[in-house]
Amino acid sequence: MPSSNIVDRRVTAVLPLAVSMGDPAGIGPEIIAKAWERRVANALPPFVAVGDARAVERVWNGPVARIADLGEVAAAFPQALPVLTVEDAGDITPGVPDAEGARCALHSLELAVGLVRTGAARALVTGPVSKAQLYAIGFTHPGQTEFVAERYGVAGDNAVMMLAGPSLKVVPITTHVPLNEVSGLLSVELIVAKARATARGLLRNFGIENPRLAFAGFNPHAGEQGALGREEIDIIAPAIAILREEGIDASGPFAADTMFHPRARTTYDVVMCCYHDQALVPLKTIHFDEGVNMTLGLPIVRTSPDHGTAFAIAGKNVAEPGAMIAAIAMAGEAADRREQTAACKP
Repeated sequence: MPSSNIVDRRVTAVLPLAVSMGDPAGIGPEIIAKAWERRVANALPPFVAVGDARAVERVWNGPVARIADLGEVAAAFPQALPVLTVEDAGDITPGVPDAEGARCALHSLELAVGLVRTGAARALVTGPVSKAQLYAIGFTHPGQTEFVAERYGVAGDNAVMMLAGPSLKVVPITTHVPLNEVSGLLSVELIVAKARATARGLLRNFGIENPRLAFAGFNPHAGEQGALGREEIDIIAPAIAILREEGIDASGPFAADTMFHPRARTTYDVVMCCYHDQALVPLKTIHFDEGVNMTLGLPIVRTSPDHGTAFAIAGKNVAEPGAMIAAIAMAGEAADRREQTAACKP
């Protein structure tokens, strides 16, 4: 079995990837369509958009194939973007989100998850949604990551949000919480659980046999030996010690401001960060147009472009599809690798 990122597509299944469209008033429909336009140049696997086909037609003049069954995707994909319509999203105005669009986004996500769960699709890619709009219609999860994890019965601590670009992978140990609550949420148990899931995910999805996990400190200068805070001494270092005893290559905690320059990025496979912006600021600075959100710890492959709905530019034909293209490509490669691994087992 190949151990590099080059995957033999001769073993790739015919099944498509399911791409939920996200909020129909955002840039999701546009970047999915543009990804289809560049399918050949980027060697993208077949995929189907799940949502309201009119959302694509509002912002794109290319060919759309409205399908009723995923068995139609293989024949349609070379000539048109296949779209599995969930429901009428109401009057769609790019850049103007509303409750009907949010309900369509949620139902599209639910259907796309179900397609992968039942084996009709081989991986899940989720388009950008508006959390504010979803919360307004009763959505109770912090984000799509937690929603997908719950649908697969995976505990929150075992589902890991990893952000990945060509030269950097980061994991926020805490995610969408106020900064003043992070210290109280960090624990040895949480860090160990997230690190274990990360190590397993890097092996399953990327073929990294012995992943190197580097831990960022919580405080400036990684606490300066306790002078600037004790989270490193009381929480992070003990978690690292447990991981090392288990055979996981864990190192740190390091001062976060020294971890992301080019030389430092050659010394690890992923940085385990204490909070959201500690992880996402460097990732988006280095790989803004190609960052991918991948959920580790799931029985399926799930990716998403690492950006939001961008309502301000929706419908203006200026949205860059790089992150969506990268999310589709990464999902396809990870699914290939999992299928190859399964095929190699006796």
